[in-house]
Amino acid sequence: MKVEVKSKKGLRTILSVIVDKKNVQTKLDERLKELQKEVALKGFRPGKVPPAVIKSQFGKSIYGEVVDKILRETTAKAIDEKKLKIAGQPKIDLKQFGEGKDLNYELQIDCLPSVNLQSFDKFKATSFKVKIEGKTIDERLKQIADQNKQFEDKSENEKAINGDQVIFDYSATVDESKFEGSEGKGVQLELGKDLFLGGFDKQLIGVKKNDIKKLDATLPANHPKKELANKKAKFECKILNIKKPKDVKIDDNFAKLMGAKDIKDLKSLIEKQISSQYLQVLNSKTKKEILDQIEKNHEVELPQNLIDQEISILTQNLKPDEKEKNKINNEKLAKSRIKLGLLLNEYGEKNNLKVSDDEVKNQIQKQIQGMPGQEKMVIDYYKKNPSAFQSLKGSIYEEKILELIKSKINVTTKEVNEKEAEKIIAEFNKPNIVNEKTKTSSQAKNKTKSKKISKK
Repeated sequence: MKVEVKSKKGLRTILSVIVDKKNVQTKLDERLKELQKEVALKGFRPGKVPPAVIKSQFGKSIYGEVVDKILRETTAKAIDEKKLKIAGQPKIDLKQFGEGKDLNYELQIDCLPSVNLQSFDKFKATSFKVKIEGKTIDERLKQIADQNKQFEDKSENEKAINGDQVIFDYSATVDESKFEGSEGKGVQLELGKDLFLGGFDKQLIGVKKNDIKKLDATLPANHPKKELANKKAKFECKILNIKKPKDVKIDDNFAKLMGAKDIKDLKSLIEKQISSQYLQVLNSKTKKEILDQIEKNHEVELPQNLIDQEISILTQNLKPDEKEKNKINNEKLAKSRIKLGLLLNEYGEKNNLKVSDDEVKNQIQKQIQGMPGQEKMVIDYYKKNPSAFQSLKGSIYEEKILELIKSKINVTTKEVNEKEAEKIIAEFNKPNIVNEKTKTSSQAKNKTKSKKISKK
C-alpha cells in the first residue's frame, strides 16, 4: 500500500492511497476459497464448487465485498501511518478499481485542531451552599405524612366525607352495553382527590358500607378505545367499606417507616434532598461561569464538518422556517459547544482522566435507586442503547474534568437562603429554559469516532 499527502489546507487533508493489484487479487482468491465451503450449487457436491464457477455466478458482488473490506482496512492504516487525528468520518473518492487493476482512491479527511491550553490559574467561580429553613423542612414532612397516611374502618352507619377512603366494586355500561374495563373489584378512592373520573368522588360523598350507589360519569377524552372517548357511562357501585384517615404522628416511629433512623435523621435527609434540588441548577450556573472563561481565553480552529453535524443535532426537531430564522444563533451555539468540548477533552487527556465501565454502572445504579420499581426498565434501556451508555460515560468524564478545574481555580463558596437561591435560579434561566451553554458538543466531548472511548 502506498500513501501520499496529496494536499493539505487548514484542517482538511487529502490522502492518495494505492493498493497493489496483487494484494487485491490475493484478497479476492482468499474470499473465493472461503465461499467454496459455503456455496451450494446444483450439480456440485457441498464444498466442491470450483472457484471459477463461483466467480462466474457471483463475481461482481464478491469483488464489491472484497473492495469494501480493503477500503475499511487500508483507510485505518493510512490515517494511522500519517498520524492524523480525524474529526468525523473521512470521505472516499474511488479513482481506479476493477479486477486486474490497482485500487486507487483518495481520502478527504477533516482533522482535529491542535489545542493549546492556557493556564486556568486566574479563573474565578462561585459555588453555592443553600440554607434550608426549618419551616420548609416541616412543610415537606407534612407532605410526606399526607402521602403515606393510614386509614381505619368507620362504623357501618357512618357516611363517607371528603378525605375518607371508599372501597367498592363497580359495574358500568355505555349506551346500556358493557365495554372493556367496565367492571372493577376492590377499587380504593380517597375522596376529594378526584383521581378516578371527573365528578366521581363527589357522588360518593354520603355513602355508607353495603350501600348500592348508582351514578353517572364521563369517560376520559384519552380513553384507549377511541369509540368510548367522552362517552357518558352509568356506574353501579357496591360499597364494601368506608375508612377514615388516622392521625399521623410525626415521630421516630414514622421516621423509621420512611427508612430513616429517627426523626432527626429524616429531617436531615429532607434538608439534603431540598438543598440538592436547588444545587442542581446552581451548579449549572457555576459550570457556565467556568466554561465562559475557558471559551473566552482560547482560540481554536474548528472543523466545518463537526459544525455542520452539531447544527444538524441542534435543529433536528425544528421546522424549516424555524431553522432559517435561528440559523445564525444555531451556528454560534454549535461552534461554542464544539470548541468547549475540544478544550475540555484536551484538558482531560493532559491530566490522564479516564472513566471505567464500573463508574458508569455505579451511576446507573444511582439512577435505579431514584426510580424504585423501574429497575428492569432502566437496565434494559442501557443494554439496548449502547449509545446511551457511552453518552453517560461522556457526561461523567466531563464532570471529572470540571471538578479537576474547580480544584485548580479560585472558587468562592456563597451561602444563600431559599429566596436568594430562587432569585439566582430565575435570573440564570431567563435567556433559555435550559441554558444551552452548559452543554458541550457530544461529538467533541467523545473526541469523534477516531478516538477510543477507553480514554473516557
